[in-house]
Amino acid sequence: MNISRPFIFRPVATTLLTVALAMAGGLAYFYLPVAPLPQVDYPAINVGASLPGASPETMAATVATPLERQFGNIAGIAEMSSASNLGSTSITMTFVLTRDINAAARDVQSAINASLGNLPSNLPGLPTYRKSNPSDAPIIIMALTSEIYDRAAMYNAASTILAQKISQIDGVGQVIVGGGALPAVRIDIDPVALNSRGLGLLDAANAVAAANANRPKGSLNGPDQCWSILANDQLLNARDYGRQIIAFRNNAPIRLRDVAAVTDSVEDVRTLGLYNGKPAILMIIFRQPGANIIDTVNAIINAKPQLEAEIPANMKLGVVMDRTTTIRASVRDVQRNLSISLVLVILVVFFFLRTLRSTIIPAVAVPVSLIATFGVLYLCGYTVDNLSLMALTIATGFVVDDAIVVIENITRHVEAGMEPMEAALMGAEEIGFTVMSISVSLVAVFIPILLMTGIVGRLFREFAVTLSVAIGISMLVSLTTTPMMCARILKSRSRVHHNRVYQISEAGFEWIIGRYRAMLTWVMNHQFGTLLVTLATIGLTVLLFETIPRGFFPPQDIGRITGQIQADQGCSFQAMEKYMRAYMGRVGKDKDVANAVAFTGGGRSSTNMGTMFIALNPIGQRTDSAGAVIKRMEKAFEANPVAGASLR
Repeated sequence: MNISRPFIFRPVATTLLTVALAMAGGLAYFYLPVAPLPQVDYPAINVGASLPGASPETMAATVATPLERQFGNIAGIAEMSSASNLGSTSITMTFVLTRDINAAARDVQSAINASLGNLPSNLPGLPTYRKSNPSDAPIIIMALTSEIYDRAAMYNAASTILAQKISQIDGVGQVIVGGGALPAVRIDIDPVALNSRGLGLLDAANAVAAANANRPKGSLNGPDQCWSILANDQLLNARDYGRQIIAFRNNAPIRLRDVAAVTDSVEDVRTLGLYNGKPAILMIIFRQPGANIIDTVNAIINAKPQLEAEIPANMKLGVVMDRTTTIRASVRDVQRNLSISLVLVILVVFFFLRTLRSTIIPAVAVPVSLIATFGVLYLCGYTVDNLSLMALTIATGFVVDDAIVVIENITRHVEAGMEPMEAALMGAEEIGFTVMSISVSLVAVFIPILLMTGIVGRLFREFAVTLSVAIGISMLVSLTTTPMMCARILKSRSRVHHNRVYQISEAGFEWIIGRYRAMLTWVMNHQFGTLLVTLATIGLTVLLFETIPRGFFPPQDIGRITGQIQADQGCSFQAMEKYMRAYMGRVGKDKDVANAVAFTGGGRSSTNMGTMFIALNPIGQRTDSAGAVIKRMEKAFEANPVAGASLR
């Protein structure tokens, strides 16, 4: 049975099939998301609850514990952890990879409803949950700074204007605003002054609540017209609150400012954000699952002038950290290596075949096989990442083998005197089963990777599928397009005239074959020694396998460092602010640091902990790698530590 026969006799249809494969893959390439690694979604859900003023112990005992008891009954939880801070609790549940995240979310909501009877009755709101992906790092971090406006005004602009505008950009999944809080009026009551006037805290609280009520005022009705009363009872600043009357004593009013310090402040004073040592509001932006990171970041950066026009002129919006810098470089390097490997393969084929006509055939078959693979990647929902591009680079050597085997067998018949058409028919029939068996054998090697479970299986499944698809398409092209081109492009032996270069190279190949024959003869005459060398090689391989360091992925210098500032448990927020400024000042002086941001508080961490993101200069503009910078900082901090806090 000759599978290639109908394709050889129908060159137009075969050409159209080849062009269709190439066009489908080429078009799909521009729609594939770009990512550093394959998209692996960890089924995780984060539950948050708040009770203003409650201590961490109270939050853990009265809020976290009842919720955890209910969550423990949900099937498929791999890990559950909780963190209770002043006035807030956060519970993170990670599910097994086979658990459907939507079904898990419904179970979490049911568990929250079941725990309401055991939660404090004075919770300002019900516990909320959101789906999260712990493996998804922020794609870009932006900072809002100003020399005039305070952090309350900047946070108000960031949360009400910038965050909403950025969230509307295609590909943006979540925008976290940190480093500050919304404006608020804070009332610090003096109990001694209140008691001396015969009043209690409840009197002051009732006065504030009454002054801040926004109830309907009704309307004024006349015989011909009706007027709605639009007066607003809400107070918006400290001055108006301070003038509020609490009670009358001795026919004189007692105002709130007489017994309390009323100031314009923020909802949470235990928050801090720093950008290169200056107060800043940070916007940490995440992408949607499956979105193109590069396109999303480009859209955000392109929208930056419009975003700056929406806020006051004295507020500056800057990009602190761009994750796509290293992604662009790594993907560009892999693409360049793929192109180089493709060119080298074609040159090697030309070097051995020594005819332009014979080289044209694999020069068409190999790119078509690789480009068409992108179409299958698009249908599978995969991404253009380092692993998929690496698989295509490796596949270059595999896909050219199929074409070379077919061309070599057909060329052998042509050199024996057959016409190209006859040689293509006979050669394809002889080698067709061999090509299929080789391709199936290569794909079978990756079956264990396809069947792997867990995180490793999910990561490398895309690699295995990409390589298998490229090999399968190569087999299809080698059994259809390659023999058809051989029948139409190759010349018969009587029409081929070899030049002097061909004859010289032929003599060189004969010399190589002679040397190989002599070496093979020597090896066959010394079989025992050859066996000892083989056993020694196996033993050395095992020894090296045991001694070489192991790791999940090779260490990469992405130009980004994350640090954790930790102080004593009893550290106050004011002391933590001092520690953070001290560390920011030291880190900012490093010669290889481009930008550094740090934040603490805001319900995402306790007041004795802070997080720092450090962006290094591009590799060509710095002297050391990221690992060397970390070691240099550690030595400097050990030699001259900041008393009361440590940086990890």
